[in-house]
Amino acid sequence: MAAEIAEQPEVWRRLLTDGAAAIAAASAQIVDRAPRFVLFVARGTSDHAALYAKYLVEINHGLPAGLVSPSTMTVYGARPDLRDVLYIAVSQSGGSPDLVRSVEVARQQGALTLSITNNAESPLAAAADIHVDVLAGAERSVAATKSYTAELLALYLLLERVRGGDGAEAAALPDLGARVLESDDLVHGVAQRYRFAQRLITTGRGYSYPTAREAALKLMETSYLSAQAFSGADLLHGPLATVDPQVPVLAIVPEGAGGQAMAPVLSRLAERNADVFGVGSAALLENLAGGIALPGGVPDALSPLLEILPLQQLAMHLAIARGENPDKPRGLYKVTETL
Repeated sequence: MAAEIAEQPEVWRRLLTDGAAAIAAASAQIVDRAPRFVLFVARGTSDHAALYAKYLVEINHGLPAGLVSPSTMTVYGARPDLRDVLYIAVSQSGGSPDLVRSVEVARQQGALTLSITNNAESPLAAAADIHVDVLAGAERSVAATKSYTAELLALYLLLERVRGGDGAEAAALPDLGARVLESDDLVHGVAQRYRFAQRLITTGRGYSYPTAREAALKLMETSYLSAQAFSGADLLHGPLATVDPQVPVLAIVPEGAGGQAMAPVLSRLAERNADVFGVGSAALLENLAGGIALPGGVPDALSPLLEILPLQQLAMHLAIARGENPDKPRGLYKVTETL
């Protein structure tokens, strides 16, 4: 897991160069079809990448977007009318039967189907009209890290091309990611602080909400603690009552609109004397129990690639501090096949 976390800046460089032609070709096909609605289907970590892309579509493209429940097609046999729909399946392995079947049904029902995987030879890649390989290379750790951020970057670059952009702002990401990963020693200390926690909350808004969800999943699957993710808005609608000084809160607060929208959430957490550790803007971290400051000037839509890096490190170090092996989570396998 440590090696694959460290590898991410190089994965991003590879995708920005070697993946450019495939992304350009895929975007051209999408532009030609001019979809009026975008649906995403995914599981686990890839579901958080899909949620991130949903924000991209709704904010930058002005199109409605949604997340599909595969069971409507695979368990209940639904056959919705999907004409004028772009149907995007996101999966690290491309091997889950329910995702493959949902793409097959979507294609039959008139959608333009696109798969984004880390395995160009997978059943999901074969099932879709278009495939984009995230080029993350073999991922041995059960807890996905580099494939997740590669999915984020592939989705960003693809959707930028669809709306006529060139994705040039992403060129700085590899160097910025390498800088963020230098905080590993600091994160190690944070893990020692939270090693005896039994419950933990993660929170963020906008583009950072998928980061909160992915961080919670990483903590659950490596450290076996109960980690719940809430959007900052939803946290104030009831779950705030569960927060006390013994329940650590990980808050993602980048310098853009999403981070600014977290300011009232941080105030309410302070009223409850919550132990809040933040990742994001140095200015927004000032009054928290601690935090990792991210480089400034990063566009909102690209911040999630950097935000998740120290949280991946935290999941790994926390698991080790608790006497667990983050490379071999109990009861989990690299490919989870759901029907």
